[in-house]
Formats: sequence, C-alpha cells, structure tokens
Amino acid sequence: MTIPHLDVAKATELIAQAQSVIDTGVKRLSALGGPDKEQTLAYDLAHSASAIATARSCLSYAAKGTQEADLTAAFMAIALSDLATRILGREELWGVASDWYKPFAQFVSTYRQAEFVGSLAETPGPKHLDEEFEMVSQMFHRFAEEEVRPHAEHVHRTNGDIPESIISGLAEIGGFGLSVPEEFGGFATGGESEYLGMVVATEELSWGGLGIGGSLITRPEIVTRALISGGTQEQKERWLPKLATAEVMAAIAVTEPDFGSDVAGITTTATKTDGGWLINGAKTWCTFGARANVLLLLARTNPDRTQAHRGLSVFLVEKPQGEAHGFLFDQPGGGRLEGRPIDTLGYRGMHSYSLNFDNWLVPDDCLIGEESGLGKGFYYQMAGFENGRIQTAARAVGVMQAAYEAALEYSRDRIVFGEPILNYELTRVKLGSMAAIIQCSRQFSLEVARMMGNGGGIMEASMAKAYVCRAAEWVTREAMQIFGGMGYAEEYPVSRYFVDARVLSIFEGADETLCLKVVARRLLDTVN
Repeated sequence: MTIPHLDVAKATELIAQAQSVIDTGVKRLSALGGPDKEQTLAYDLAHSASAIATARSCLSYAAKGTQEADLTAAFMAIALSDLATRILGREELWGVASDWYKPFAQFVSTYRQAEFVGSLAETPGPKHLDEEFEMVSQMFHRFAEEEVRPHAEHVHRTNGDIPESIISGLAEIGGFGLSVPEEFGGFATGGESEYLGMVVATEELSWGGLGIGGSLITRPEIVTRALISGGTQEQKERWLPKLATAEVMAAIAVTEPDFGSDVAGITTTATKTDGGWLINGAKTWCTFGARANVLLLLARTNPDRTQAHRGLSVFLVEKPQGEAHGFLFDQPGGGRLEGRPIDTLGYRGMHSYSLNFDNWLVPDDCLIGEESGLGKGFYYQMAGFENGRIQTAARAVGVMQAAYEAALEYSRDRIVFGEPILNYELTRVKLGSMAAIIQCSRQFSLEVARMMGNGGGIMEASMAKAYVCRAAEWVTREAMQIFGGMGYAEEYPVSRYFVDARVLSIFEGADETLCLKVVARRLLDTVN
C-alpha cells in the first residue's frame, strides 16, 4: 500500500483542531479551579499541549522534502495518539464531545501503519541547520567524538571524575564562552545566534556523554546570565572573562533538602556582618560542587519569611577545589563548608553534593548586584535557569540520537533466526518511531532557541523540556530493548543512555512541578 506524503496544509489544519481540543480542556480546567484543584487534568493538558507544540514546530520542516514530511507525519500521528489516550474515559473532565477524535482518525490510521513507520527506520532526516550552525555542530561533534566519548564509559562505570583534558579542550574551542558577551571575552553577540549556538553545542556534547559533556557548559552559562541580569559592571568584569576561559568553574547551590522546585521557601540564610555576609544552612543536589571554584548560591537575606521569594538574594561564593569523594573547608574566622557526595544511577562524572554552610563568610562584593541586588536573587537566578530548560531538551535530543544510532548499528549486525533483526517489522517500527521523535524534538528545540533569542519562548522552553525529556526515556528504553540481553549488560553504552535519560525529567524543574506550576498556569493565561 502506498502511503501519501504529508499534505502540510492539511496537517496545519489538524494541528489547529488539536489545539482547539486542548483549549477546551484548559477552559474546563479554569472552571474547575485550576491546577491546584485538578492536578491530573492540568498535567495531561501540559503534556498534550507540549506534544502538539512540538508537532506544530515541524510543519515548516515538513515542507523541505519528502523525508522531512514523512518524519513529521509519523510524529504527528504519535502526538495525536497520545492526546487520545489522555482524553479517553475523561471526555467529561476535558469538556469535549464524545466524537472529538473523529477529525483525526483517518490521519492517525494512515501514518501509524507499521509499514510506513518502519520505512523511516534508517532515515533520521537532515537537521537543516544554517551554514554557521552546521559548522558549530561539526566542531562540537568532532570534540565529542574525539575527546568525550573515549572517556564516557569509563567515568560512568567507575563513578569517576571528568578528565581535566575535556575541560581544557572545551575551553579551547570556546565552549564556556558561548553565552559570555564579546566585550568580556566570550562569543555571545545576542539574538538568535547566541541561543542556537548553545542548543546545537549542547546536543552534540550530550551525544558524546551526558555526565561528562552535555552538562559541562550549563553551569557557567547559568552564572553568566545571572551576572548579566543583575551584576554590577565590576562584577561582570571580574567574573565573566574567567568563566569564558574556564579559569573559574561554577556550580549551582539553590535546591535544599526540604525545598526542591519551591525555591521561595528556602531556609539557608545570609546574615550581614562586618565586611560581608555569613551563610548558614544546607543545600543539596549541587552538581559539580567539588570541582567548582565558585557557587551561585541563593539565600534568604530578609528574615521575614512572609516575604517569600522577595526576601532572597544570590551570591557568588568562592571556595577551594575539593575532592570528589567529599570535602571540608575551614575559614580562618571559623567558617566551615562541608560537601558530601550523592551517589546516582547515572549522570556520573560531575557528581552531586549535599552542602552544609556554617558561618561561611562571603565578602560584600560577592552579592550579585551588591546593595541594589538585595531581594532580587530569585529573579537573577531565574534569568539563569530559563535557558537551562531548553538546554535540557537539547541534552535529551543528544542522548536520544546516541541511543538511536547504537540501536540501528546493532540491529544491522545482530543475526536472529538467520537474518539481521533490522529486517523484522517490530524492530523497524521502533527505530522509525525513534527517528521521528528525535528529529521533531530537535526541530522544536531549535525553534524555541530562536524564540528565546528574540525575547520570547519562556513557556515553550518549559514545554520542550516536558515533552522531550519524557520522550528520551522511551527512546533509550527501546534502544536498550533492541540490544536484548546485551542491553542489560554493562558491555555496551546503551545501558548508560537509559539511566542517563532518566534524570532529564527530574532536574532543571521536575516534570510534575514544571507541568503544574509553569506550563498549565501559562496555558490558563492564553484562554482567560
């Protein structure tokens, strides 16, 4: 049976109809009291809207050729099917008619056929990057292949440290200066190119290895954006050139044992004293905390807890480089900083730590914004975190791409019942679905980067993270499954891709909190 190539005009109409269904659900959510009252509906709406937004972003990609159109069609069928599973049995809750699915039935029936999806198994599709970003992609891909991949498996298996050669090599090719303005020794010129470059580089480094490549440039980027948002000129001149060259490596100390995504409730305090501030309290999940020379730390400078996030300020806390297995530093005046490692399933190399500050003295000039920065820390750190979400989506794409390539290669070589498993329909359908999900996830990430470069895209960045990170769990799981028993063995990196992917829906905003507190609330704003 010949499957017609995607009619982009028809696809655009279907996306609009799907969005109308979601809008109906959002209005229903509003009438029922919002995300706090109807969490399940809010969560499903957030993920459905994210999938449809991903599909919408690929419509222009679909117009570039038949392969692009086929990948987009397959993804649209996946997204519409997912929408159906979320609504089935909950039509009244969503406020939709019982026959709401009728406009989509033929399309999904056509483009979910096993023969069609299987035909995409070996056609992941071109990225269609502009020449400038194709060069960026090639440069970071080469670095990932030559410098990151040779160490990734060893670091993962031994829970080892990131080799210093990766840090110095990445500094040499400008990886740490992608978001630092040119005037401070970086390569950022503002606009789309800055965000696109970061997304492209992050994907390639994550393809090389998530724990020792994909996240390495994120923390200095968060500190950079916080400084640009609220730092004094002197602070920018002091810190940004060092961040760009990796003379200073950064970590983020925001999360607390009892306050994860609820940063407004944090209890770590900064109390004014002669010449600076005394930091007291505990932080957790401070990734790269031992190797870092400076911590971006969010603390409460106003003891009135009713001020919530308005009572927070952000500091640059200098510290010595510590040992990966744990560290303890004492200041001459009696201050103490202790770091204890948190062992994790995957995402190894950078290491995460629980930190305890006991009267740790931070000089006045390390309060971002100094006097004018008091009470504005929440906003400064959010300026750094907003781009972290689209970077996390790019990390997910890189991990998925690595898993897909590994599974495709293995399926060509693995002979079962006399022929390569790639020849079996089920294997091909798995790989074809992967190819469609990965390419459309990539195109959405690139589109959001363009939006952010033009001053928008904040909600879309959250949507990209929500959808793409969940997708990465499925893709890496199925890649591992294609390997069969060898996928469960520690002989191939595909098992690493699987455990690495699992963290993506947890950090940079846990999936549930992101959907309920960010995406769902902003969806309500669009219909009210």
